[in-house]
Amino acid sequence: MAELSSTLNGHRTTKAGLRLPSVLIATRHGESIANVEFQLAAETGALTVPITSRDADIPLSLHGQAQAQALGRWWAELPPADRPRSVWCSPYVRTTETARIALAQASGLGAVPVGLQVRLDERLRDRELGILEMLTAAAIDKEHPAEAARRRKMGELYYRPPGGESVLDVALRVRSCLRDICEEEAGRPVLLVAHDCTVLMLRYVLDRLPEQQLLGLDPVRNCSASLWRSQDGRLRPEHWNEVGHLAA
Repeated sequence: MAELSSTLNGHRTTKAGLRLPSVLIATRHGESIANVEFQLAAETGALTVPITSRDADIPLSLHGQAQAQALGRWWAELPPADRPRSVWCSPYVRTTETARIALAQASGLGAVPVGLQVRLDERLRDRELGILEMLTAAAIDKEHPAEAARRRKMGELYYRPPGGESVLDVALRVRSCLRDICEEEAGRPVLLVAHDCTVLMLRYVLDRLPEQQLLGLDPVRNCSASLWRSQDGRLRPEHWNEVGHLAA
């Protein structure tokens, strides 16, 4: 894996100039109301879902809240040196709820200081889908057949819906956010609470995955844990998309 500085901005620096968090942990938010409704729509071929709010305002489901509690217990059980003392979070409701619940659980178990601040960063928000926002797969095929065909032709990595972002657009803002995290959180364990696409792009950036390997990964699971550890001037992957802590 390449040095982080090279990965982030295309220029190599000496290892002495690198600043890295000791541990970087990333998680996707807990199950949201939209996750439930879109899964049901995929199974039934429905054209609509009963959601009228902005994507940014969609909350967790009850199951998602329980997942966030389990994440907090996992946090509390980490070795003391690995327990995040800093949290960077997407400003969307489902991510801020996940961070708040997990932090309350970890604090209640005495693992992290009470009142630990959560830093909201818009660069960790979910991928914006423009005219395809809140449309089911069946609705996209019916209402925007030309866009559906263009999406299939270009591939998910490069396809940008009108008014929205490609997956690689998300990678650009993840790179930017990582630069600030590395500068401000050097030597400390950090937790990122984000979305499936942003967590996936975090791995793409840090591990420098080629397109086919990236597209072959399993979807990022709700409240999964992915961990990179600083070692020899690099952030090295240690765990990816693990959900064993949710079994209880």
